[in-house]
Amino acid sequence: MVKFDTWVKEGKIPSSSKVIPIQQSLSTLQWVLPTQQVIEILRNSRSFALADCLCRTKHQRCDNPLEVCFYTNDVADKKVAEGAARYVDMNEATERLKLANKHGLVHLTFYNPEQHVYALCSCCECCCHDIEFMKKLGRPDLVAHADYIASVDTSSCNKCEACIERCMFGAQELQEGNYTYKREKCYGCGLCVTTCPTGAISMVLR
Repeated sequence: MVKFDTWVKEGKIPSSSKVIPIQQSLSTLQWVLPTQQVIEILRNSRSFALADCLCRTKHQRCDNPLEVCFYTNDVADKKVAEGAARYVDMNEATERLKLANKHGLVHLTFYNPEQHVYALCSCCECCCHDIEFMKKLGRPDLVAHADYIASVDTSSCNKCEACIERCMFGAQELQEGNYTYKREKCYGCGLCVTTCPTGAISMVLR
């Protein structure tokens, strides 16, 4: 974690993260992209293990749940051997992902096109180093978009502001009673979909 603090101070980062939409927000789709859904990545892994969030453990800036992050395959086996993670079945993994969704956490994976996914995090904006990079440095390119994006039916919106509270990327706004969806700011996490009471928001391919 020390190196992340150094990167923040220097304004440098060698690679970044990629948003993965939560399973619940894609439940009505007829097809999936395994790399875009945490549950499918885990299901297709040889092994996976549950661990505490390193960022929240270090910074302790919020009371969001800690044990909601995953390692896969060789990294999972290594972390379990070190006592830093524990193997869980798909049922517990799914429940942990639901807990992350309840608390408005965004699923990020360490993203490098030349590497396999080995870590899946559930991140908050107050502790996550990648989201901190993006906001403090004014660099939206430091976090790669998911392949999905929110689609909003404004005629069905009741302006309850639930999606605004959930969106840490600033894609939803309500000013002087007028709702605005800024499509260019949407990273495709799906948190707005699972909290919209009228079903006005859905996820579509970007």
